[in-house]
Order: sequence, then C-alpha cells, then structure tokens
Amino acid sequence: MPRNIPVGNGEMLVAFDDLYQMRDIYWPRVGMPNHTCGHPQRFGVWVDGQFAWIEDPAWVRELRYKPDTLVTEVRLRHDLFGIEVTCNDVVDYWSPVFIRRVRVADLFGRARDVRLFFHHDLSVQESPVGDTVNYDPSTGGMIHYKDQTYFLVNGCDARRFGVEHWAAGQKRIGDAEGTWRDAEDGLLSRNAIAQGSVDSTVGLNVSVPAWGTGTCHYWIAAGHDYQSVKALNEKIREKTPQRMVDRSEAYWRLWACKEPVDFSALPENLRDLYVRSQLILRTQIDNGGAIIAANDHDITHFAGDTYSYMWPRDGALAAYALVLSGHSELSRNFFRFCERVIGKDGYFLHKYHASGSLASSWHPWMLDGQKVLPIQQDETALVVWALRKHFQVFRDVEFIKNLYNTLVVEPATWMLRYRDHNGLPLPSWDLWEERRGVHLFTVASTIGALKSAAAFAHDMGAFDRAAEFNEGAERMRGSMIRHMWDADAGRFARTATPQPDGTYRLDMTLDASAFSLFAFGAMAAGDPKVTSHMQQIRDRLWVRTEVGGLARYERDYYHQVEKQNLGDVPGNPWAICTLWYAQWLIEKANNEDELRAALPYLEWCGARAFQSGVLAEQFDPYTGAAISVSPLTWSHATVMIVVMKYLLRHARMTGRSAGSVAELSLSAVA
Repeated sequence: MPRNIPVGNGEMLVAFDDLYQMRDIYWPRVGMPNHTCGHPQRFGVWVDGQFAWIEDPAWVRELRYKPDTLVTEVRLRHDLFGIEVTCNDVVDYWSPVFIRRVRVADLFGRARDVRLFFHHDLSVQESPVGDTVNYDPSTGGMIHYKDQTYFLVNGCDARRFGVEHWAAGQKRIGDAEGTWRDAEDGLLSRNAIAQGSVDSTVGLNVSVPAWGTGTCHYWIAAGHDYQSVKALNEKIREKTPQRMVDRSEAYWRLWACKEPVDFSALPENLRDLYVRSQLILRTQIDNGGAIIAANDHDITHFAGDTYSYMWPRDGALAAYALVLSGHSELSRNFFRFCERVIGKDGYFLHKYHASGSLASSWHPWMLDGQKVLPIQQDETALVVWALRKHFQVFRDVEFIKNLYNTLVVEPATWMLRYRDHNGLPLPSWDLWEERRGVHLFTVASTIGALKSAAAFAHDMGAFDRAAEFNEGAERMRGSMIRHMWDADAGRFARTATPQPDGTYRLDMTLDASAFSLFAFGAMAAGDPKVTSHMQQIRDRLWVRTEVGGLARYERDYYHQVEKQNLGDVPGNPWAICTLWYAQWLIEKANNEDELRAALPYLEWCGARAFQSGVLAEQFDPYTGAAISVSPLTWSHATVMIVVMKYLLRHARMTGRSAGSVAELSLSAVA
C-alpha cells in the first residue's frame, strides 16, 4: 500500500498508508532502520461503548497537510458514531519526537465519552527478537527498547500528563494477536511489561461536550538510552506538545517559502505542488547528506528489498532540484556525502545506505567469465554535472576547493580512461538497471560531466586539464551522433552493444530517458535530431487511455498492467517521464505560447498526486492508482526542476524577475 503524508526532520521519518495507519518509523537515519518492518501501528476510537479502528471502512478520510508546511491536517468522520476526528501530525523540526494533536468533535448534539487508543507493533532495530516494553511510572508512558534504541510513548489531555490506559503483551507468538485486541472493549489490562516479540497499546480519555470538541496529544520520542528519552519527555512537558507542533509548523513554512519566487506565471495548484514537493523531498533527505530514493516498506513484498538507499543518480538530480530552489546547505551536504563514499578509482558503485556503507546490489562483478565493473556510469557522471550546477548558482569557492579533486578531477579522469576506441563509454548498466551496454542516457550524461569538469578545471587554472576534458566530451558527442543516430528511423538508439568487429548492435527501442540529450548539454533542445526523437517519444510512449501520461519505454515490463494492447499502453505512465517531455517543451520554447504547451504535463502530474500532494513512481494506466513506491523522491525532484525551469524561461522571455535564487539560476544558465 503506497505511503502517504510522510513527516520527518532528517533524523526521524514517520510514514502513513492510505488508511492513515502509521506504517514506517525510521530513526536515527532516514531510511534505516525501520522499527516497524512495515507493520501497521493501529489507531482506534471508542465512543459511548462503540469501537472502530481507523482502517474500518465506516470512516470517511481526508489525508492532507496544512498549507506550505510539514504538519498534517487529517480529517476522519464516522457518521454512525457521530464524531469527527482531526489529527495534526509532525516530527519536531529539532528533536526526534513525533507528535500528534487529536481533536474530537461531537456531531450528534450530546456530550460524548471518548477514548483514543494507540497501538505499537515495533520491531526495534528491524527485529522483534529480544525487545522489551514496559510501563514507566516516572514518565507515565510506555517504553520499547533494545540495546541502544529506546522509544518512549506517551500522551496528555486537559487533565493529566501521561497515558490513562496501557497494556504490554506479546504478538505473533502462538495465538497472541497483540494488545490491540484488548482495546476493543474500551479497556486495557495494565499489564506492565513484556519481553520478546512484543507490542503495546496506550489510551487517553477525551471529554467532548455537546456540539463541542475535546483535545489530547500523543507522542513518540526516540533516543539511545532511557535518560535521553526521559529528558525529551520532560522537554515536551515543559514546552507543551502544542507549542512544539506550532514551532515546527512555523519552521517548515519558513523553510519552504524562504525564497521570494514569483509564481504568477503558473496556476495556483502548480505553485502548491511545487512547494509540497520541496517539503516531501525534505522528508527523504538524511541530515548526514544522503538523499534517499523512497521509503515505502511495502515494496519488499514485490522485490524482497526496499528503495531506502541513496542512488547517486537520483540523489544528483534531487540535488539539482535543491540548487534551483535555493536550498544550498542540503545540496552541499549531499556532495559531502558523495565525497565520503566515492571509490578511490573515481566512480560510484550501485547504491549506498544513509550511513555511507555499500547497499545491496544486483549488478554482478563477473559476466561470461570476465571481470566487469558493477556500475551505472551515469551515476558518477551526474554527480559531477550537478556539482557544477551548484557552483554556478552559489559560487562557494571554499566549499568546492575541498571537493575538486575527489568529485571532479578523479571522476572525469576515470571517465576518459573508461572509453572504447571510438571515444564512447565502455559498457555499464543503464539508468533503469535492467541491461548492460553503451546507453544513450549514459553517453549524454557523461558528455555533460566532462564539460562540467572542463569548466571547473578552467576556473582552477588547470587549462591543460580543461582542454583534455573538453576534447573528450566533443569526441564523445561526435561518436554518439556517428554511431547511435539512425537516419532512417529518425532517432538515436537506446543502447549500442559492442560487437567483436568493433561495430555496435543498436537497440532502437524508444525510451523516454532520451531527454538526456538536451538536459545535460550534449545537444541543443532545438536540434532537429533531438526534435525528431522527442516527437516520437510523445507519439509512441503516450498512454492512450483516460489516464494518459508517458511510459518509460516500449513494452516496459516493470509492474506491467497491460500485457496485450501494447500499442495503446506501451507501459505504465511515470511522473518523471511525463515531466521530461514538458522539460523539452520548455527548453525549446521561443515564445510564451510555446512555453505554455508544457503546462498540461505539469497539470497531469498534479492530477495524479494524492490529496496530500504525494506522487508515486508510476500509475495504473486504467485507474490512475499509484503503483510501486510512494512517495518517490525523483518524482518530486522532477516537479521542482520543471517548475523552476518554466519560471526561469518565462522570466527570460518577459524580462520579469523570477526571485532571488531564481535570478542567480537564470544568470548561471543564460
């Protein structure tokens, strides 16, 4: 089930599903570890002797955020119970504390006796083995712990600080379902401790007057020992939980709207999608610098693994979005992280944990009895390219000085070495991680990287190095046109596979990633070859259903829904692929009418988003339902890139201001 309304602060990340069940709790890093293993943490309501968990179909749900901030605004109405529950969830911007404010409103015109129950099916450090949960009379809450990981669960209402109901018990051991079953009669056993595979449930009483409301707060504090979570609990008591909610709401609104960007050229809903994409993107960024691809544990049921890793390619493109949006410290942190994890030979491996350690991979180190590099070369190339974009906008020379050799000279020198006799890159894995060869996306991104490295070298006075990098880029561009362009087809090959005689076998499958031709500076967006290729992408990859959108490539099999009518449905529509086409329309636009042609593709993405603004990786071509992980960092980063490119292009056409950092971006790319 896709994740919705994530809240986080770069240290703690909490994600919910479509039913408003808390499903993922990550701490102390974004993406690792997940202390729920994807199991639902239930939320239930007892009203005048009746009970319902929040996943019950009788609830009418609206899952949204408050405008321009990372505080949720969730409305839950139960007409049979005659109540409406409004929840505001947030992770404190400074501390590893998740807080929920719950307001219960009476709809029947009579005083109500309400009890709220919160269930915790934690597997501390991603394993239920050896967990303990106990009631702590010193704080009035429940503590789950193992080794150096502690979670304190607590709450308060208008009358008392501490939970009024609690129970500790076992889960998934024999017939034990968990303590959540005990809550369904409105009472809990007050069993004070359990060990092993355990869970807990706590409850709070809320008195609701006729036609009135009652309020309580609930929180989860994380720490490395008992004293640290106890101290956080005391901090909440002193500051009050509502003040912590309010300060975090203000902080995230300041963060998201700090740049005076002029959005008047866009419809209001696209401005809102841009701001929301910034905030959702931030929840997926670890404070240590790693930009995580997606945090949705349910994908493990399909792939046996998660997306909770840092792919250098996804991270570099997200960093570019941060650059365009003025979030320089986050892009700096990303590049510092890259400096720490890049190999001594100048290239990145497949993907990394937020801690910096090497993550799981399916790229082999040997093929057909021969040693090969288990890499996607575009990942190395795009980090160099994105670093140059960062420097063009922020001109932070002291920062670049420390990265110049590690993230510019050594990767660019390696890319020059890793070429064939024609000057094209040697085979590596493609951006979709499905095939090995010489890929158009890889070639285009490598050209962009070498040109970026040449510009850096020139700035640093290394003119011989700059000439070498430039020559390598130009030779690669010529070889790409000479060996990968098919004049009869009017498009480039997706992949060129080297043959024993020195030629290439071309794979002419249409692939939306050909946007790379202009996106990284390999060719101009208005070049006739690029135009021919992009027009074919629109004609043949557009999904011809009511849903619409662009597929990744012809006959895309990943999570494939339609297996027969591949002419009309070449694959599932993806947000990033649809936006790539919009980016091309923006780049080649010569007037405002041509520029406005990109808006329907942005509107398409806005229509595919959840009420909250969250975008998935891909969508069902017939229903529009989210497929695969959600939210996908890359989807939101691409929204940010395309919106900013639209505004910058509009500013250049009209001579109007685009905003402070936007103006810097405009001058850098002009």
